[in-house]
Amino acid sequence: MKRKKLTSLVVRCILYALVALFLFWSIKNHYYDYIFTNSSTFLLLLRQHLSLVLVSSLLAIVIAVPMGILITRKSFRRAEWVVSNTVNFGQTIPSLAVLALMISILGIGFKTAVFALFIYSLLPIYRNTVAGINSIDENLLDAAKGMGMTRVQILFKIELPNAAYSILAGIRTAIVLNIGTAALAYVVGGGGLGVWIFTGIQLFDNGYLISGAIPVTLLAVGVDFGLRLLENKLISKGIRATVES
Repeated sequence: MKRKKLTSLVVRCILYALVALFLFWSIKNHYYDYIFTNSSTFLLLLRQHLSLVLVSSLLAIVIAVPMGILITRKSFRRAEWVVSNTVNFGQTIPSLAVLALMISILGIGFKTAVFALFIYSLLPIYRNTVAGINSIDENLLDAAKGMGMTRVQILFKIELPNAAYSILAGIRTAIVLNIGTAALAYVVGGGGLGVWIFTGIQLFDNGYLISGAIPVTLLAVGVDFGLRLLENKLISKGIRATVES
């Protein structure tokens, strides 16, 4: 155990050192100047990026969570294989292929980018919703039925509270993935920080590239950290301990 902790500490120290060296190198070479000299453009791209993530993630939550709940009901159990494999199939299609396919239907712009991100957000939320509900102890459900609780009461008072940790983990995963994938919105004219990333690649300009890539990275890390804090606030220690064990 002590060896594992020591190895983990050494790895973290090396990673922190590499990050510190990269930041020192990039600041020394003035690679973040575009953020300050073109602050209005940067804020516009940041707003576009956040809009892409927010809209696509909300759509995925509204669709995937009810779909996951519905498929765990006895009446719809037979459809689980079809629905799960359909969602899995959507995840296996490369994001650029999804964008290319949807251009012919939705054209270029914000809608096409949101749809592609929405497709990629469905699987982790749906899968975690199903897994969370299916992991609930049958004895707990039987006890609730014995107390005279209705199906709706069991869903909202027993199943969803106990599956909340898994559901929130799926939502967190989907949102963090969306933040990174949203950079591809540039390909279809959807805007976002990907504009600077791809501009930097095309012009061989590290300033544009890093000024776009680092904010995306920091945004993903910050959102992940914030959602973890939200999980800790909303989910009781007992449920977290049960799931993590």
